[in-house]
Amino acid sequence: MRAGEEATHQVLGRLRFLLQCSECFRRALPLPAALCYVPREVQYKICKDPAAAASSRSLLSVWDGPGPARGSKRATIEVRKGGCLRATGEEYRNSAGLWVKLSKEHLEENGVCHELEEGWVLAQRFGDGGDKLVPVDPVKKIQQQHQTFGMDYKPVASWEQVVDLTYTMQLGEKPVPVEPDEAVVQKLRSMPPNWSYEQDMELGRFLYDITEKDQHCKDCFKDHLNSIEVSSQLDDFKVTHLTDTQRDTYWESNGSPGQHWVRLHMKKGSVIKKLWLMLNACINSYVPRRVAVYGGPANRLQHLRTVLINENSYQDVCILRDMKTHMPVLEIRILECREQGYNVRLRGIKFKSFWERDLSLNADMFQTAQLVRYPLLEGVDVDVLYHRAIVIQRFIQLLDSVLGYLIPISDESDSSFSVLRGMKPFLQLCKLGKTLVTHCLQSSESSPPCILPKLFINRQLAREHRAHPELDPSGRNTVFTQVYENLKPSKTNNHLLNYRWPQTHSQWWECDFTTEGVIDNGGGFRDCLTDISEELCPSSGDVPMPLPFFVRTSNQGNSSSDTRDMYVPNPSCKDFPKYEWIGQLMGAALRSKEILVLALPSLVWKQLSGEEVIWSKDFAAVDMELVKLLEMLEEVDREAFNFMFGKELTYTTVRSDQRVVELIPKGSSTVVRFEDRKEFIRLVQKARLEESKEQVAAIRAGLLRVVPQAVLDLLTWQQLERKVCGNPEVTVDELKKFITFEEFDSSRIQQFWDALKNFTSEDLSRFLKFITGRSRLPVQLTIYPQRSIPEQLDMMPEASTCSCSLYLPKYSSVKTCEELLRFAVYNCMSIDTDRNTWD
Repeated sequence: MRAGEEATHQVLGRLRFLLQCSECFRRALPLPAALCYVPREVQYKICKDPAAAASSRSLLSVWDGPGPARGSKRATIEVRKGGCLRATGEEYRNSAGLWVKLSKEHLEENGVCHELEEGWVLAQRFGDGGDKLVPVDPVKKIQQQHQTFGMDYKPVASWEQVVDLTYTMQLGEKPVPVEPDEAVVQKLRSMPPNWSYEQDMELGRFLYDITEKDQHCKDCFKDHLNSIEVSSQLDDFKVTHLTDTQRDTYWESNGSPGQHWVRLHMKKGSVIKKLWLMLNACINSYVPRRVAVYGGPANRLQHLRTVLINENSYQDVCILRDMKTHMPVLEIRILECREQGYNVRLRGIKFKSFWERDLSLNADMFQTAQLVRYPLLEGVDVDVLYHRAIVIQRFIQLLDSVLGYLIPISDESDSSFSVLRGMKPFLQLCKLGKTLVTHCLQSSESSPPCILPKLFINRQLAREHRAHPELDPSGRNTVFTQVYENLKPSKTNNHLLNYRWPQTHSQWWECDFTTEGVIDNGGGFRDCLTDISEELCPSSGDVPMPLPFFVRTSNQGNSSSDTRDMYVPNPSCKDFPKYEWIGQLMGAALRSKEILVLALPSLVWKQLSGEEVIWSKDFAAVDMELVKLLEMLEEVDREAFNFMFGKELTYTTVRSDQRVVELIPKGSSTVVRFEDRKEFIRLVQKARLEESKEQVAAIRAGLLRVVPQAVLDLLTWQQLERKVCGNPEVTVDELKKFITFEEFDSSRIQQFWDALKNFTSEDLSRFLKFITGRSRLPVQLTIYPQRSIPEQLDMMPEASTCSCSLYLPKYSSVKTCEELLRFAVYNCMSIDTDRNTWD
């Protein structure tokens, strides 16, 4: 076999395996055994803690469950230095650390004669150091396998190796995997009771959100740093300047060349993900040229990395990244400065770090308070979620390993990714995804125009049109149409914009606003984009539509819906060139730092990104009442059907543009019979899901003229929406501008604001939806005291979306107020507050 062929076979094998797994996820079938492989037995050796006092033995506590929260301590095992411990391959992670399970046979082998069928020992403690259990291969078994398969043979004992062995074609005798632990394999393979594909997707979103939360650590210095030392300092340029975040201060050493260092003492359990030096470039000879990073216990530092700093670097330089374990001390040694400088100056040091327990999946992530934003996961047993998350994480790991092979090298290539579309919801967990998106965008860039097109725009005419759009249904005076007409090909405009510019190209055209004294250095252009967004999808539901390209969803007239601010493409509008241009603007926003705020439901974004649309979930954001009606129609009995509909239900439906369409020939005169109701439901769903099919296809065509197909393959619909529309950030400070309190004293008002302090942007968006049915500001809302039982404490809040009002009870504490508000905004979708989202 030639070099490289084995890797190719491995990739093809993994692709076959991923296809099988994807089908199992989609159809809620047991997963392949190879993905869930766990060896029946693992041998561990003791790795002594170098920071602890030397000892010839280690004492391991045996628990009847993994940790105090799950069991009690039952015995102690002594393992001498150099000795080994046999255990099963089953592992369990929680906030205490990594646990391994011992069978009854293993317990008896170590002198534990209690009536224990199994026991758990802590193999690795998170944060507190201590001795560790490290898996090793038994010498005798390795010798036997070397005799059979050759000296270069590596034993098959991991799930990745089992996947490759099972799904990759190999010539000759195949190695035999270590015997699996069938009970654990079946535990991971089997479907939890009543589990669904949607719950897997929800669990994937939970894991992604947890990761994203870790990526935005609020204050790493305060949370993870104990202290900082330096080799020397000048009185006016002390060590405190390294962490004061000021741009005009710095630390300066005062010693011999090559003897300068900065030492970080980290809190137990913290792990550095990135470490930067913030350079002071005022005088070049004070800038470090070569630095080395050491880490470990203070008395046993080990070299981690040496960095040669680019001569052109004058800002922040990353000198360490992606550490996997806790380092009690990190020491940065300045080996030399530029121009053979004597001392060093640093404007500061910054780092991104996490707790060791947060870097790996552990069961304590799935606490009730963490799951309130994920209703499909609420009430599910913690161990069920933990074990399901393990197999999802394994699936993602394999997908990451082959993702680069699935992406076409050019727009003309056919994407292999199309056959793996069922895996798309897991893509946001792939580490390689963001890198590939960036690569695809950069490799398809074009040079920006040397001279920006100058557009003459009359915003006064646009404002007059918005006030009375019925006078000109074509909307020729809107900012949208004025910009479009200025940019479309003509005798005077031969330089068409392709919108495939680098991210740094922040202005696409220059605006000259008629009768306004605005000099456009970017602000006018951004105002123009805002006007276009507002004309396409007005933020207020009370104004007439200035343009015919989108229509309000039926939910905008339904006060009980929580998605009242959405729009869908107008099925009656056939101006496809303008729809294509809208798609081009969306593509330009995706490539740049600009945004085009379009309040479109998941139904539209999924079609743009190529994801499967689900009627009950996605169309509910368009017409909740119709979704509920069809659900009721499917379950109703004959008597109730005849009573409710009689002969009035015909084969017709009303589209989003309020036009009645026939579902079959002569449908308006054909009555739906009880026995044909399921066919009627199917026809309604098909007609409504496809009502804007042509318009969405035109938008997508325009989008693909700017963004490569591979990028849409790699992005989930949520990521696509965020890249085009930006993050609809709602802050407490911004919210304060739009809330009025009636009949509240100052202490209750302060309690309310304190309760919202811990709300995330998504929580606040949900809060807005709960009260107003809209997820973005501006919208005015009023808060009244709860009047039904005014003296009752800790009741659920109530909301009226019709009047944008919240009725707030009295609460015994800020924490109770916060918890009940959060529960309400995620679970009470209707005006009622009985925690039932449907009745």
